Amino acid sequence: MVQPRGVCPAAGYWRGAPGVIDSHRMPYFTRLILFLFCLTALVDSRKPKRRRWTGQPEMPKPSHLYKKNLDATKIHKGKPQPLLRVEDHDFSMRPAFGGPAIPVGVDVQVESLDSISEVDMDFTMTLYLRHYWKDERLAFPSNNNKSMTFDGRLVKKIWVPDVFFVHSKRSFTHDTTTDNIMLRVFPDGHVLYSMRITVTAMCNMDFSHFPLDSQTCSLELESYAYTDEDLMLYWKNGDESLKTDEKISLSQFLIQKFHTTSRLAFYSSTGWYNRLYINFTLRRHIFFFLLQTYFPATLMVMLSWVSFWIDRRAVPARVSLGITTVLTMSTIITGVNASMPRVSYIKAVDIYLWVSFVFVFLSVLEYAAVNYLTTVQERKERKLREKARQFPCMCGMLHSRTMMLDGSYTESEANSLAGYPRSHILTEEERQDKIVVHLALSNESNSSRKKGLLKGHVGLRIFQNTHAIDKYSRLIFPASYIFFNLIYWSVFS
Repeated sequence: MVQPRGVCPAAGYWRGAPGVIDSHRMPYFTRLILFLFCLTALVDSRKPKRRRWTGQPEMPKPSHLYKKNLDATKIHKGKPQPLLRVEDHDFSMRPAFGGPAIPVGVDVQVESLDSISEVDMDFTMTLYLRHYWKDERLAFPSNNNKSMTFDGRLVKKIWVPDVFFVHSKRSFTHDTTTDNIMLRVFPDGHVLYSMRITVTAMCNMDFSHFPLDSQTCSLELESYAYTDEDLMLYWKNGDESLKTDEKISLSQFLIQKFHTTSRLAFYSSTGWYNRLYINFTLRRHIFFFLLQTYFPATLMVMLSWVSFWIDRRAVPARVSLGITTVLTMSTIITGVNASMPRVSYIKAVDIYLWVSFVFVFLSVLEYAAVNYLTTVQERKERKLREKARQFPCMCGMLHSRTMMLDGSYTESEANSLAGYPRSHILTEEERQDKIVVHLALSNESNSSRKKGLLKGHVGLRIFQNTHAIDKYSRLIFPASYIFFNLIYWSVFS
């Protein structure tokens, strides 16, 4: 007889069956132990059995209350096939190698014009440089994707134009946070290659009209290795290929015009190359230099004219004023030339400053002439006064005859001066000294009666009169400076 599973022998008994334990005949303690053992076996048989660890996580069974929708884009059936067959081609050679020159279109968007340096004769520009060409090796079949965009990592694996900046001093491609390079490939093989670049290039400037000048600078693009027989650079949309940001502004310049040109460049050792030019014209703002250079120089010249109204006997005042204006003009000239390149020709600002310096310097020389002539005149007057003290006054000598300055007079004329008595007849030497004193004292009255004197004698009287020098300087200096300004601003503005 087969015993049912889970049935404990101590739970019941079968009478008359051999080998079956009779529960009424077993002791109480023995029956209790058998009951506990059967109970333990029954509990263990109802617990779920644990699976053996196989190295894979156990997936829970989906519930019938919630069914998750799987993402179809994340289901990959096998290894994906690349659309671009980069490994199947040799990109060390240009497209259509051995055939006609490959056309490469270029367009530029200027982001900023950072600085213009007169000392270094260069400019710094940040721009977006884009190239357009067709490479059939990059063509791919696609019905949905109109293009594919890549970053700079693919650029190192394919062929790109080797365009560089002619006459550039420094240039770099921005790399924050990654390299600012974009590559866009179309199904038919057309490629758009764009990068963000900051370049510092040379600009030949002419400072002959500085600071009333206009400068024209150019950024030149050219292929380094491929001549015009292998690569043909051209502006993709003509003049529309160059675009600028409307917010571009400079502190010292006004941007007047941006335009593009192209021409061929010849190198004797390699051949002809296509070269593209980005030309822009800048006009300098004059207001800064008016405040810092022209107005101070004009005020110093006008300040030097103040000495013409100061008494000629105030030597310390006129000398200190003249020296101060001269030193100030020297400082202005030095400050302007310190911020400019050492060119070998004269600039417009140099003409203005040096002419102003000459006017200031002439005002100092004017007072030197006044002081010298005043000293000479005072010395002569002192000698005349000394001689007048030694001889009696000849006030009664009225209607005296005119005598030659060279002393050619007769003895009778000298002895009969103003009806002097015979007792006062002097010797020849004394008579000559008295005549000289008489002529000197009566020079002003006699000269007013003289007619037909030469202009040279009139000019001599003007220069001997110190008051006349200051008087004429008050008119000549301002009139000359105003006339110079009219000519200067009409020529250079």
